[in-house]
Amino acid sequence: MKKILLIIFAFTLIAGFISCKNNDLKPKDAMKSAFDTANFTTVKWMDSSKDFGTIQNGEKIKLEFKCTNTGNKNLIITSARPGCGCTIADYTHSPIAPGQQGVVTASFNSKNFSGTVHKSIIVNTNTKNGTEHILYFTGNIKGGPANDKVMVPHKEVREEKRN
Repeated sequence: MKKILLIIFAFTLIAGFISCKNNDLKPKDAMKSAFDTANFTTVKWMDSSKDFGTIQNGEKIKLEFKCTNTGNKNLIITSARPGCGCTIADYTHSPIAPGQQGVVTASFNSKNFSGTVHKSIIVNTNTKNGTEHILYFTGNIKGGPANDKVMVPHKEVREEKRN
């Protein structure tokens, strides 16, 4: 009798899992929605600009830029492209439901930098209030290579060419 009940229970459990529907958009469907203006929504960035302060040359930092879906359709971030190779960008890949938050992260390597830096990440979304959003971060880096350039006056350069 226990064996029969166990088999019935297992069968019921498996049937329950199979019959459940997954409401998440599949990646292919999410990309279709991202480019269909009927599925556009709105987004509010909590912090589209950050200052990471002062760090030492060679330090790696990670910054998070949070956003909220303020519309009534799923928010889809289709890409996050850093402005240069010293930054790696990542983002919430799954659709962000209305009222929920998503994140774009920036991992910055300060090696070979000195002084004040200004960096950016271009984020593409399915939003009515602009499909391209630029996130900025800035900070100061100490102890890096000198940015000083030896400048030769024009007059000296001309004289050297004559010789």
